Amino acid sequence: MEAISSALLLKALDGLSERAVATAQNIANAGTPGYRPLRLSFEGALKSAANGGADAIQHVAPAIEPLAAGGEVRPDLELATASSTALRYGALIEVLNRELQLNAVAITGNS
Repeated sequence: MEAISSALLLKALDGLSERAVATAQNIANAGTPGYRPLRLSFEGALKSAANGGADAIQHVAPAIEPLAAGGEVRPDLELATASSTALRYGALIEVLNRELQLNAVAITGNS
């Protein structure tokens, strides 16, 4: 795997992991008066950094921001976000697993 591809993959996994944590906090605090739901964004920054190479990707950090005052937790949307995040995370793990399997075959010569 090219350095930029592995850097993108690992950084995307980090971002999705952070999103899962923020979503879990939102769900846990759904009934808390005055709680401001958290939103996490990283895809745009990751896409922009991809043009700068693996070094630029390493400096991308997820941005966690609470919604503006008055924003409320919508458990239905939070559960949808949790589901989407889990599916995307699983897909990226599968890509990483297949790449590692290919590398193992290349090294050992076994299929």
